[in-house]
Amino acid sequence: MLSPPSPTKTCYVNAPLTYLHDTSPPTGTTVTVAPGIEWLCMPLPFALNHINLWLLADKDEEGEGYAAVDTGISRPEVRAAWDQILINRRLTRAIVTHLHPDHVGLAGWLEREKGAPLWMSQGDYLTARMIYQDAAPFSVAGMVAFFRQHGLPDAAAAAFEQRGNAYKMGVSPPPEHYRQLFAGDVLTIGKHAWRTIVGYGHAAEHMSLYCEELRVLISGDMLLPRISTNISVQPANPYGNPLKLFLDSIDAFLPLPADTLVLPAHGRPFRGIHDRVAQLHAHHAERCGILLQACKGKAANAAELIPVLFEREFTDPHQTMFAMGEAIAHLNYLVHAGSMRRVEKNSFIRFIS
Repeated sequence: MLSPPSPTKTCYVNAPLTYLHDTSPPTGTTVTVAPGIEWLCMPLPFALNHINLWLLADKDEEGEGYAAVDTGISRPEVRAAWDQILINRRLTRAIVTHLHPDHVGLAGWLEREKGAPLWMSQGDYLTARMIYQDAAPFSVAGMVAFFRQHGLPDAAAAAFEQRGNAYKMGVSPPPEHYRQLFAGDVLTIGKHAWRTIVGYGHAAEHMSLYCEELRVLISGDMLLPRISTNISVQPANPYGNPLKLFLDSIDAFLPLPADTLVLPAHGRPFRGIHDRVAQLHAHHAERCGILLQACKGKAANAAELIPVLFEREFTDPHQTMFAMGEAIAHLNYLVHAGSMRRVEKNSFIRFIS
């Protein structure tokens, strides 16, 4: 059966986080958040309207420069913002936390136009290339077929097919080469050492960066202050349990000091790392409880459970994709925990508790 969150994960649930800044920097500008670390924001063309990027003071054989952490989505206004920021700066490299377009989208462009080679995990680099090339099972057709098994209506499936490969629209041609990041790597960036912390569930092999000397964590999407990271089951691994992988991964942040400054990909920098981990455990336990109640004695598919899980319906393909993937992730988690049963009949999948 599903185990409730442990007391160490729930005792901080109602504790407020502490923010160091009231607002985000305007596009094309930077704000210093710690010694040698600058914060910049890039616009996004959907509801999550910005991403935070970070410049770390660095040095290479050519002299002083900056290592970029994440790149922004591939759009003209983001390239223009980079041009503005780099008028008096030089990039030494682009370190990408994971494969999603808002993070890796301009990695190819930054390498070709700004001379910044890509550093990234192998899992995310290879997955990014497969999605970009629409290669099965990481293709639009594969995703639509998978979601149809879980009850995706015909109209929504048609919208996905009409939209096509949205990933390719937000990612410039990716670099042909990269420097591979491994879990536990220690990168010397300028005057400081940064340790990679691998995370699973949100992406294939997400890499956060922690500097012990500065007590700063660049968390990417693994730890966000106000929203819960999307956790989705992928068509290539239909029985996977990414929610458990995610919850286990964020527990890796618990040994970090309580006063760690967290630099997230979305939202403002904050302190309260242990509190936020606890809040996320509690949030997902609550969502699982809602699904257990909704499927008690009555089988339902993921599409039918979206309004139950999110308390609203989605119409645009971008949000529907996230909602479907996350609903299946919670249902798979409950099946793996022994709290729910998966029922497959005529290629359709339902769940019952």
